[in-house]
Amino acid sequence: MNSTEHEYGTLIVTGGSRGIGAATARLAGSRGYAVAVNFSTSEAEATKVVSEIVGNGGRALVIHADVSRQNEIIELFQTAERELGPITALVNNAGITGGFARVEDVTAEQLEKTFAVNVTGAILCAREAVRRMSTRRGGKGGAIVNVSSLAVRTGAAGEWVHYAASKGAIDSFTRGLAREVATEGIRVNAVSPGLAETDIHAANGEPGRLQRLTPTIPMKRAGQPHEIAEGVLWLLSPAASYVTGSILEIGGGR
Repeated sequence: MNSTEHEYGTLIVTGGSRGIGAATARLAGSRGYAVAVNFSTSEAEATKVVSEIVGNGGRALVIHADVSRQNEIIELFQTAERELGPITALVNNAGITGGFARVEDVTAEQLEKTFAVNVTGAILCAREAVRRMSTRRGGKGGAIVNVSSLAVRTGAAGEWVHYAASKGAIDSFTRGLAREVATEGIRVNAVSPGLAETDIHAANGEPGRLQRLTPTIPMKRAGQPHEIAEGVLWLLSPAASYVTGSILEIGGGR
């Protein structure tokens, strides 16, 4: 590691074991963050991400927490702070789609779980971050990036309108929190990925979804997780020092 080692403090990446979260954790580790890689179910994958970061000279830690549970969120932040140092950045990446379903077929259970993870969990994680970062509370500032989705704009009709609605809440939350803490040393932004090559499609029962929808992307290809991660790291970085309350679309023009 060069002279910038851990220059940026400690970053928590929720849902950091796979896809965009894992790519973000790896990139952050290479750029000087100590990274808390959170997972809920994929321990082996999270451990692999941490091993890669450590193997390249960085600092990282695997921390289990289900972000739909407040007590586990609190423990996540306490552990990261105790083991890695003051929290200076948060990436709210953990999310679920709730499964494919038309609105006429969606169940209360699907809605409750989707919103518990995607909305309540993200807000509570941000709460814990603000409590530690806010200059009003004795902190030194920091940055939060929420992971939204272009489904907010497309609506995801016929597939997962409920998921799109949960991400719409994230966009509103991003703008509101950004304004609330703008004078407290905290910047809050979101990335809004389009179709990306992750396992989310297969996990929801349609491994061929990317191939089916690629023709709708102006660039005619899906995004790679590392391309989304670059946007996340830019928003966290000093290069984005005057950017807050923004939703950065990374979707190949879709």
